[in-house]
Amino acid sequence: MHTLIRFPAAAVLALAALCAQAAEAPVPAAPAATYTARAADVASVDGIIAALYDVISGPPGQARDWDRMHSLFMPEGRMMVVAPQKDGSFKAVPMTVDGYIARSGKVLLEHGFFETELARTTESFGQLVHVFSTYEARRGTRESAPFARGINSIQLYNDGQRWWIASLAWRSEDDKLKLPERYLQSR
Repeated sequence: MHTLIRFPAAAVLALAALCAQAAEAPVPAAPAATYTARAADVASVDGIIAALYDVISGPPGQARDWDRMHSLFMPEGRMMVVAPQKDGSFKAVPMTVDGYIARSGKVLLEHGFFETELARTTESFGQLVHVFSTYEARRGTRESAPFARGINSIQLYNDGQRWWIASLAWRSEDDKLKLPERYLQSR
């Protein structure tokens, strides 16, 4: 038996008015971006994804252009790795771009690291784009054998002038979770 819940018309109208007010409420301005992006990096989804991979990749001893990395992300942009724990569980480790640099910068510089895109699945709606970018990672040189593969889940938006990375989350494959074939082919 279905029970119909009835809302008084006044309550429905009040809720609609609150939603309309929320949509029109001023949003606090984001801090001004202090990093100037290369035009080619932010002109297209392809450009910003290529720049993201390029900026973290390089041989041992090559400093990364962290200002370029900052320029790809909106000022409030976030990153997150889904990391396996010793007990078999997983932990989401959120970070800012600066947090990523503090966590990974020294290792990338000392040991070299190359991450390349193998395939991409893209969904879009207006100014919003979600990219599942399948990656392969190498240590040392571009020619080294891959040591990891996984998915970068990248959320982007276009403000009418350029593309921004709003968030990036990644998860590497492991013995229990292999990349499905559908994410090894671009679509």
